[in-house]
Amino acid sequence: MDLRQLKYFVQIVDSGSLAKASRQLYIAQPALSQQLSKLEAEVGKPLLIRSSKGVTPTENGAALLHHARFMLRQLEQALSVARQEPGTVHGMVSVGLAATTICALGVPFVRRIRERYPGIVLNVVEGMSGHLRQMMQTGQLDLVILFARDAIPELVADPLVDEELFVLLPTHSKLIAQRRVKVSIAEAAQLPLILPTSMHGLRRRIVAEFEQRNLSATVVAEIDSLSLLLACVDEGIGVTIKPMAAALQAGQLRKGWRCLAISDANMKRQNFLYSVVPERLSPAAAVVRTELKETVKNLVQSGAWKGVELLY
Repeated sequence: MDLRQLKYFVQIVDSGSLAKASRQLYIAQPALSQQLSKLEAEVGKPLLIRSSKGVTPTENGAALLHHARFMLRQLEQALSVARQEPGTVHGMVSVGLAATTICALGVPFVRRIRERYPGIVLNVVEGMSGHLRQMMQTGQLDLVILFARDAIPELVADPLVDEELFVLLPTHSKLIAQRRVKVSIAEAAQLPLILPTSMHGLRRRIVAEFEQRNLSATVVAEIDSLSLLLACVDEGIGVTIKPMAAALQAGQLRKGWRCLAISDANMKRQNFLYSVVPERLSPAAAVVRTELKETVKNLVQSGAWKGVELLY
C-alpha cells in the first residue's frame, strides 16, 4: 500500500470533497480520483460515500482512516527522529487541552517547552473534552488532558490534579452578599446559572450533584465558549460554576472576580493526562509529557494554580 495514497485519502475525508482536497494537495482532481480508486481496489471495499454535498467515509473507510492517521503520524515522527542532530530533540507534538485548563497551564507550559527545547514545536489544540477525546482516538493528538479515568480505556491515563468547583462571579455582583465566602449547593441551584451545554462533561457533573439532592439548576443561558460565558457573567447576567482555573488570567485571579466554595458538596473534577504507552511515544512527545507534568506540579506547589490538589 502506497503511503501517499493514505495521505490523499485522509485529506479527502478532512476536506469533505475531492475538489477541495485537490486544491489542498496541489493535485489535479482526476489524478487524485485515480489514486483513490487504486486504494479502494487494493482494499477491496468502497471507502467513501459520494453525494452532491461531498464525501463521507464508509464503515470500512472510517476504520482505515483511524489507522491511516496513526501511520502517517508515526512516519512523520520517525523522519523527525532520523533528521535530528545527536543530543537534541526535535519534532512537532500536539497536545489537547480544555479551555479552563489552558487558563491555568497554557502560557507556563508553552514557555517551559520553548525555553528548554527550542527544537520542539508545540501544537496546542483547545476544545471540549468530547472533541479532544475523539481527536486523541483518531491519532490527531499525542497527549490530551481529560476528566475521566476511563475516557479512553486503551490508552495510559496518569492522574494529575483534583479540581474543586466554585461559584464564580464578579465582585460588583449583587446576587451574593459581599461578606460571603461560601454558599450551599441549594443556594447555588437557585442562582441564575450560566453553564455549558449538556454535551460538556462539566455540566453533567454539576447536574448530577444537584439531582442527588433533588435540586434543579436555574439555568438562564447555555454557553460552550469560555470567553463568552465569562463575559456574560461579568455583565451580571448570571453566575457560573467552574474550576478556579477559569477565572485565572496570566496566572493570577482576574481582577474583580470572586470564587465562592460550595460548602456542603464535594464538587470536584479529576484531570488525567492521556498518552499512548511510553515506549510508543516519539522522543519529542515523551519529553513534552514529562515537562507537562512538571509544569502542573510547579504551578500547584507554588500556589499559582489554586483550587486544585496534586494527585502524583
